[in-house]
Amino acid sequence: MPGQAIDGEPEWAPGVSTVPFRNLSRAALVRTSARLNLGFDSVELVRIQRYYMRAGREPTDLELAGLAQSWSEHCSYKSSRVFLRAAFGKLQSARRVLGTGDAGVMKFEDGFAYALRIESHNHPSAVEPYGGAATGIGGILRDILAVGAKPIALADPLFFGPLDRAREQLPPGVKSPRYLFDGVVAGIRDYGNRVGVPTVTGGIYFDPQYVVNPLVNVGCVGFLPRARLLPNRARAAGDRLVLVGGLTGRDGIGGVSFASRELTERSETESRGAVQLGNPIMKEPLIHACIEAFDRTLVRGLKDLGGGGLATASGELVHAGGFGSEIDLDRVPLRERGLLPWEIWVSESQERMLLDVRPNDLSALLAIFRRWDVPATDIGRVNRGSIERIRLGGVAAGTLDVGFRVAPTPRRRPTRAPRSATRRPRARVPDELLAELIRDQTLAPDSVSREPVIRVYDHEVFGHTILKPLQGQVTSPSHGDAAVLRPRTESWKGLALTVAAQPWACQEDPRGGGRWVVEEAARNLYAVGARPDAFTNCLNFGNPEDPHVLGQFAAVVRGLAEGARGLDFAIPSGNVSFYNGGLGAEIPPTPVLLATGIVPDVRQCTSVDLKEAGNPLYLVGASRPELGGSLWARRNGLRGQPIPPTHPARLRHMGEALLSLARSHALRAVHDVSDGGLALTLLEMAFGSGLGFSVDLAATGLAGPGLAAVGEGASRWVVEVDRTLVPMFERQLRAEPVARLGEVIATGGHFRWTDRTVADLDLSELYTAWRDGLRWT
Repeated sequence: MPGQAIDGEPEWAPGVSTVPFRNLSRAALVRTSARLNLGFDSVELVRIQRYYMRAGREPTDLELAGLAQSWSEHCSYKSSRVFLRAAFGKLQSARRVLGTGDAGVMKFEDGFAYALRIESHNHPSAVEPYGGAATGIGGILRDILAVGAKPIALADPLFFGPLDRAREQLPPGVKSPRYLFDGVVAGIRDYGNRVGVPTVTGGIYFDPQYVVNPLVNVGCVGFLPRARLLPNRARAAGDRLVLVGGLTGRDGIGGVSFASRELTERSETESRGAVQLGNPIMKEPLIHACIEAFDRTLVRGLKDLGGGGLATASGELVHAGGFGSEIDLDRVPLRERGLLPWEIWVSESQERMLLDVRPNDLSALLAIFRRWDVPATDIGRVNRGSIERIRLGGVAAGTLDVGFRVAPTPRRRPTRAPRSATRRPRARVPDELLAELIRDQTLAPDSVSREPVIRVYDHEVFGHTILKPLQGQVTSPSHGDAAVLRPRTESWKGLALTVAAQPWACQEDPRGGGRWVVEEAARNLYAVGARPDAFTNCLNFGNPEDPHVLGQFAAVVRGLAEGARGLDFAIPSGNVSFYNGGLGAEIPPTPVLLATGIVPDVRQCTSVDLKEAGNPLYLVGASRPELGGSLWARRNGLRGQPIPPTHPARLRHMGEALLSLARSHALRAVHDVSDGGLALTLLEMAFGSGLGFSVDLAATGLAGPGLAAVGEGASRWVVEVDRTLVPMFERQLRAEPVARLGEVIATGGHFRWTDRTVADLDLSELYTAWRDGLRWT
């Protein structure tokens, strides 16, 4: 039982200190927590005090450090757990979901599975962008490896303030968005390329609300034979605990505590040491050695050493199996001398895993890691009972009930339901000067080509990337909706990956915005010929102690669940990142999805680029006049506008019809209508092809050409149809809202309103400006 009397230790190991706790007042406890940078609130401090009063002794600094990591928001999900369980608890499909540990695991085809996970490295990247982003990639690779999967693809959704924000406009202690952007991209490039895992999807978003607190989310997908699937729990008393990978140093100490509070103007100086140091050259052989050990069934369970280091990994591993442990800290290989016991216990040094190994398999396992030149050390054992005993030189450094440490009671914080935004009169998009309006939308920072960034990432390594992030002509590519991988050369079955985010819609209507994000992910997958299968979510929000923020969070997760239910998405994994903000600033609600879909045959994928002049262009889905959260509304400073309604079940029905038509080769190109509206969708299709289009915007049924060009109604695609198969196309979609827009032409972008030309664009000149609009230096 938590708090039961435990035999007190008459003598602690050298370097271990006791902390007066039992007789302190609540105010004194709070001061002690602040002085030691532990991050506990008064309720938690009283609970810890009662535990030690029952134990009849004072806590050690090592014990308190371990508790601080495990009880942090980052590790415990103490403020979000109740909402996540209520929304997502009944969504999992036993038919498809194989595991929900450090990464979600989904069925792929007979004998094989894939793993997916997304994480955040927001605060470290705000302080040290290169190292923060690089170690974010390192951490997500370990999450995938921790279920027995080999990482095969990376994703990088990134959010920054405007790149042209002048230094004098920045709050004290805040780095310029340009500096952060350059450092983050370089960190992702260097780590991902050097470890040899392709970055195939992602997103880059700009908004002043991310000036203080940028968001660096990183996702990964792995592949594995189902027989290799491993649990994140210890399997038997007497098993050995083997630490493998990098050496332990002082970097990353207190990382999860840093991530569980808002940024301040002192974060640069006070928390730089909380940023870990990545080593991709160690990570690659670590992956190979682990996979070989997995295939030889030498590993029974494992955890990666991420937030909270050895303390969190060992505690969660044994507690999940119903055991305790004994850890010998003097066996932990160190990178530097002089580390105190508590520093060894909570260091977040990178490239480390903790393996549960049978005693009889220990020598064989150590031999594998020696051959790969990767450190591997037996540091302890799994014990019966629920007590963890941490020793140094044979003398106790800490003794705790592991359940008390790693499974804190969820916090039921107050929420305030999001108020309906004051709805201003519906904004009118001007119909005049439409060519200038479309050009402004096309060359906006959120619209211009991401090619300069995509090109510095290796998205070809492994040779599995069938449909790439840049699609169309090699010399003039455009953005794709999703990437498609062929994980096994023995099969034509494919796995599609895409990223979706719409923080501006979530800011206007959190619940509706949550559904919108799921719909966007599904549209991207259907567009390439994939049936939506699963998504993992990174939920980026402000301070959960603010009832308004937690109310937004509760509404968004309800919307995500509703979208998942309507579109038959499984949600096998996810991450919550709170405390994004500070210095009086707060990010908008930013749920980010890494979504996957199954492609029955990668030879039947559809891309975004137009294929042949003379083919008709159709708009699939109903157009709506609402502009809330749209690029046009943002560029005109409009808030309080309603967002377009979503219909996940109807979208699924249309998506299934598109899949059928793709299998019949009726669709030559498909692109979903999203940020920037119909005009930008058509331009991106033309940019990648060298062809043009002629369309009638009146076919949308909207009130004017301006609204028709920029509206972002949430459930639409533009499709190019093989002109010989038009009857099949129209017959298949006769029950759906479908409108013929126009046709593919040899050159130019021609927009009409019935019989009147409203914009005539030189696509060559516009493409050059669009392609050069974002420069990474």
